[in-house]
Amino acid sequence: MSGRGIQVRNCLSGFAALLLAIAFVISPEPSFAQQTRDTVQQENPVEGQVPGNTLGEASDTDLWRDIRHGVTGNVSIPDKKAGTLVQSEGELWRSLRNGPLALYASWAMLGMIVLLCLFFAIRGRIRIDHGMSGVTITRFNGFERFGHWMLATSFIVLALSGLNVMYGRYLLLPLIGPEAFGFVTLMGKYLHNYLAFAFMAGLAIIFIMWVRHNLPNRTDVKWVLVAGGLFSKNVHPPAKKFNAGQKVIFWLVILCGVSISLSGWALLFPFTTHFFSDTFVLANNLFGTELPAPLAPIQEQQLNSLWHSIMAVFLICVILAHIYIGSIGMEGAFDAMGSGEVDLNWAKEHHSLWVEEVEQKESGAASRGAAQPAE
Repeated sequence: MSGRGIQVRNCLSGFAALLLAIAFVISPEPSFAQQTRDTVQQENPVEGQVPGNTLGEASDTDLWRDIRHGVTGNVSIPDKKAGTLVQSEGELWRSLRNGPLALYASWAMLGMIVLLCLFFAIRGRIRIDHGMSGVTITRFNGFERFGHWMLATSFIVLALSGLNVMYGRYLLLPLIGPEAFGFVTLMGKYLHNYLAFAFMAGLAIIFIMWVRHNLPNRTDVKWVLVAGGLFSKNVHPPAKKFNAGQKVIFWLVILCGVSISLSGWALLFPFTTHFFSDTFVLANNLFGTELPAPLAPIQEQQLNSLWHSIMAVFLICVILAHIYIGSIGMEGAFDAMGSGEVDLNWAKEHHSLWVEEVEQKESGAASRGAAQPAE
């Protein structure tokens, strides 16, 4: 064979060897391909578990449903609240607070103002039928008035600052601008936080002073049957120091005030109380209800916020009626908490039994003083 033929043969042999090597590299080995398929099948998601190095995607419906409902897991960081990945109730809280709560609260307060205006237009100011006598009787002493005004002034500031949080951005912000609104809101926040303790103190003072005078008795039934004479002239049912209407106001203030104070305390010191969880557990045990319990800490705060607002608006409506009847609605009523001295005719018309008690005490004290021998 010539030298040229040998070269051609060697080239063809080398080219064939190269093709064979390439084919060996790229062709799948049967046993390896079968092993890969088995591995993929074994690593497919089983019961919702998604291991690494898998093909495709999978999700566990129950797991994500629990996460969406606010189930809290364990985390190693100090902030344990981070264990809650998704808290869908937050959107529900926001929509309720900015929607139905704000709407119905405004209707309730405006409705109360309209009713009071209508009552004043129809009934007019309740006058003293026999006119002023010029003689006064002590209705409340200095400490009683102090407790009342501590509670009243703190509540007014709390109400205004709280209403600013709910409605200020819609009503006040367009009027005074963002800078002034920001300053007013910040000051309102500080006043709201610190005057809350004055409100609690005033609540405790009036409860201790007046609870014994606000227990129901038979005279309250007579007062209720004629509505205290509010809708008719020359009708004055007998009453002791507080009539049935004032007793209703007293207990509403105490009960709502305590409820507002507890929810406010939970908001001032977040994630330290479990009022709603404990209440729901108690209700489930006593009545067989299925209220959600225990609650996540953020759920507690959301419920405290809603309840605080609802009770506050309700108490605002009650106090609007109280302010009306104690000022322009009834002649001589403001003197009771102004100077503490009321006209004797006013006292006899609205609290006749109390006047009798006071006069008996004064006459008894005078008789004892007269009977004391001179030294």
